[in-house]
Amino acid sequence: MDKKTVYVGMSADMIHPGHLNIIKEACKLGSVTVGVLTDAAIASYKRLPYLNYEQRSEIVSNIKGVDRVVPQTTLDYVPNLLIYKPDYVVHGDDWKEGVQQKTRQRIIEVMSEWGGKVIDIPYTKGFSSTAMNQRLKEIGTTPEIRMKRLRRLIAAKKIVRILESHNGLTGLIIENTSVEVNGIKQEFDGMWASSLTDSTSKGKPDIEAVDVTTRLHDLNDALEVTTKPVIFDGDTGGKVEHFVFTVRTLERLGISAVIIEDKIGLKQNSLFGTDAIQTQDSIEGFCNKIKAGKMAQITEDFMVIARIESLIAGKSVDDALERAFAYTHAGADGIMIHSKNKDGNDIREFCERFRQQDSSTPIVAVPTTYNQFFEDELASWGINVVIYANHMLRSAYPAMLNCAKSILAHGRSLEASNEYCMPIKDILDLIPGTKKK
Repeated sequence: MDKKTVYVGMSADMIHPGHLNIIKEACKLGSVTVGVLTDAAIASYKRLPYLNYEQRSEIVSNIKGVDRVVPQTTLDYVPNLLIYKPDYVVHGDDWKEGVQQKTRQRIIEVMSEWGGKVIDIPYTKGFSSTAMNQRLKEIGTTPEIRMKRLRRLIAAKKIVRILESHNGLTGLIIENTSVEVNGIKQEFDGMWASSLTDSTSKGKPDIEAVDVTTRLHDLNDALEVTTKPVIFDGDTGGKVEHFVFTVRTLERLGISAVIIEDKIGLKQNSLFGTDAIQTQDSIEGFCNKIKAGKMAQITEDFMVIARIESLIAGKSVDDALERAFAYTHAGADGIMIHSKNKDGNDIREFCERFRQQDSSTPIVAVPTTYNQFFEDELASWGINVVIYANHMLRSAYPAMLNCAKSILAHGRSLEASNEYCMPIKDILDLIPGTKKK
């Protein structure tokens, strides 16, 4: 009689006794195939795993009782089940309830087509992947792990969601905030270190008046309390000779990417558009800066992303495309296309035309003015990364202003405390290490 076949699906980011027990029980039923979820499959419903697919697959393949490891490219088991047609699918019985209930029922229905069965193994108490993840977050990360994460996210997700951070507190919000939408956990994938909000939070204009060293000193506050990747707003990158040192410094700190814009002269914020003088660098000049930055980096993980200001300066999509292809040829790891037009038509045209010739270079967008579009729509244009570039500071200022006005108007803080302020206890709970032992 042929040996029965058993299928076990798992992310295997952190192997614990619960996983080993499931494999042990699966072995009793037959030859065990483990479908290890790919980064893309995991990122479709929760945070990217700490270990990449190759690392997780290697670990699982060396567990006693596992006969074969295959990639499971979707959260849905069915595509793999139709290929391997196992006699049994084994899983912990915790999926009888909650968001995985529908997944389990669909597997039962598909398995019935060839007489297969679902076996539910009693959940191993005392081991929680969620709790283990939380403990890992408390331990923190290393510069190398953080830096690698952005490229993994771009490869795994339909669109990567980045939010502006200008201090440690905003970094904590980005690190920990999540909501559930249709049973799927949604959270931010990383942080944008914006020169605009770094300057504004210091009461200074966005004209590169705050030097890189000062900005990095403040960014370190966020790096100390977070694990998610950071994209650094490098403005123009400065002189080529200076940009080389900026790249080396950012890479050493574990920053994933720097975005530099193809402008020269005194910086004017791009959202002024043609109301301010926007002087672009020559294509040759900016290509030389990109090449110098790429030559300076040590690892293959750090990204130099070229920001194109053609649309901001009132030029055509054709001009933006000419620059985009030249910049990628010079070694740029991604293209950021910017516009202050509210209809988004120029961004869409650029992306669709760029994708006709280049299907792989990541496109970054900052939909500050064309914010009516959902992320799914932006992704359909070919955009890989969306940056919400200044919303944390913009939302904080009105609340602080109203709080200050309320105290002045009432001659006391009661009204301000009740309407605009979070309880002190919530602040104590928010900051790691503040809670009373």
